[in-house]
Amino acid sequence: MLPELGYFSLILLAGVASVQIGFSLWGEIRRQPHWLRWNPILTGLQTWLALLSFFSLTYAFITDDFSVVYVAAHSNSQLPTFFKFAASWGGHEGSMLFWLAALGLWSGIFCIFSRKIDRLFADRTLAALSLIILGFTLFILLVSSPFERQFPPPPEGRDLNPMLQDIGLIFHPPLLYLGYVGFAVSFAMTIAMLLGGVLDFAIVRWIRPWTMLAWGFLTAGIMLGAWWAYYELGWGGWWFWDPVENASLMPWLLGTALIHSIIVSEQRGIFSYWTILLSIFIFALSLLGTFIVRSGVLTSVHAFAVDADRGIALLILFFSLSAVALSLFALRANLWQGDVRFRLLSKETAFLVINSLFVIATCVVVLGTFYPMMFSAMNWGMISVGAPYFNTIFLPLALFLLSIMGFAVVLRWKMIFYRPMLLRLMLFPIAIGLSIVLIESALQRNTAHQLTWLPVIFVSLAFWVILTHLPYHKTMWQLRPLAMRLAHIGFSLCVIGATMNGYYGDEIGVRMKPNQQAKIAGFQFHYVEHRYQIGANYTAEQALFEVYDVENRPLATVMPERRYYDVRTMTMSEVGLYHHFLDDLYIVMGDKFGNKEYAFRLHYKPYVRTLWLGSMMMIFAALLAVISYRKQNKRKKR
Repeated sequence: MLPELGYFSLILLAGVASVQIGFSLWGEIRRQPHWLRWNPILTGLQTWLALLSFFSLTYAFITDDFSVVYVAAHSNSQLPTFFKFAASWGGHEGSMLFWLAALGLWSGIFCIFSRKIDRLFADRTLAALSLIILGFTLFILLVSSPFERQFPPPPEGRDLNPMLQDIGLIFHPPLLYLGYVGFAVSFAMTIAMLLGGVLDFAIVRWIRPWTMLAWGFLTAGIMLGAWWAYYELGWGGWWFWDPVENASLMPWLLGTALIHSIIVSEQRGIFSYWTILLSIFIFALSLLGTFIVRSGVLTSVHAFAVDADRGIALLILFFSLSAVALSLFALRANLWQGDVRFRLLSKETAFLVINSLFVIATCVVVLGTFYPMMFSAMNWGMISVGAPYFNTIFLPLALFLLSIMGFAVVLRWKMIFYRPMLLRLMLFPIAIGLSIVLIESALQRNTAHQLTWLPVIFVSLAFWVILTHLPYHKTMWQLRPLAMRLAHIGFSLCVIGATMNGYYGDEIGVRMKPNQQAKIAGFQFHYVEHRYQIGANYTAEQALFEVYDVENRPLATVMPERRYYDVRTMTMSEVGLYHHFLDDLYIVMGDKFGNKEYAFRLHYKPYVRTLWLGSMMMIFAALLAVISYRKQNKRKKR
């Protein structure tokens, strides 16, 4: 009966959301705000209904209820329990229900923490969130229900896609969806602000923590997705400019621009239009990303569905919400904008340039992602846009961005502050020295490469940003400035990791039998023996490698695998990884040629772990920024 309870909860959810929207519209049209006072109660009810529906589905997975079509398609009785729980969002229908549950949860949290802000503004925000909830509830009920039954039920399920049977699946999609849906709060707050016709200091301050939270979740989701692709897919890379990867990158880029825009709006009372439009387009791109993953218009290893009807429904939802928001903006285009003057060399100018760079980068990703689809739709043939296009445009943008970041930290509002800038500029030769030392250490292991100017410039600028952002004064250890500095340092560490891995990584393909050896980047790989392993729902062939350093000292034992999943009849490679300081040694077990003889790919990944370190610093910085907001509010109340 629980699947029916979940479906009935969705019907009730649509009804409650419709009532809330009706009350809100009536109150706005009649100019009677008391009709909006029901919004907190109705929002709380929506939150519980959305969560009840989702947990009804997860219970069906955990209890192996294969009479539910979606459960039978994505689970199996042999699947470990924690993977059964994660399988609830491992397919299209379940992922959309999780999207809705996350939206309901965000709405409930906003309802709780918005009690101290302007009541009318909060009620309008809840009404806008209810409109989004209604749209997604109707989408699930009409074209994407995960509660469809089948009788008689099959004796066994088809099992979860082996590619998704990994710890990364448990955390990557939820974090990504929490980021996507989190931006719905800033979108709804923008709608509420447009309805009121005023964007002032207080409203910007209310929007800031929700934007930081959403950005933090999205950053965590992207980082975990990159890490999952790195160690699970066996391709040896962490980013492939895949359309679905781009779907999460686009709102992240605009979200970063929005954070900078909010800072300027809060501090100087300008960039109001930037803040409004970025809030609208971020959520629009989140919906567009949902369309990419679930419509089948673009081919990707990450995509969930190939149903054109669902894609059309998502496009209708995307255009409807975007049209409502942009129409409100057009009607309120005469919002008050402060007449603030500032010099060319000032923090305002730096923020303007940074925002422009992020918007340009977003346009580049949108064009590269959707151009093949438009090319095919016009019957011009097939075309692919890959890494060469993105890298060619992103390299100069990244160089310019790093340069601005190094200068921006010493600039002041309205004017330039010369002495600190001169001192910071003197750090650049030190940064160049550090970059050369770092690159030389990689070249000592990988003699196939040579010192070239482009990676030296990238790593030098990244080190320069790190040096200029180090908190050397006690005032810089306050939470808010510390969060900014940690975020920029984390981004610079990511640049270092991406540059070193891209330019100085190495790989070889070898065919080996036990007791044979291969060498890469000074490390020696000795194929010791072959084993068989039996897992919960798979059998595995495992190769045991012993790794030695340049001086022939043993470093580690690495065991790559090839797993065969009986139900899905699929074979998957599980890579063998050894972390050597900030480097990775990476072994992929390939096809079998004979008795215990396999093809292997051996990878050397210099400083790749700085990518994960930098990403975690950015996530921690987002958390610090939210904590600083809470502490600042408490001090003001005193």
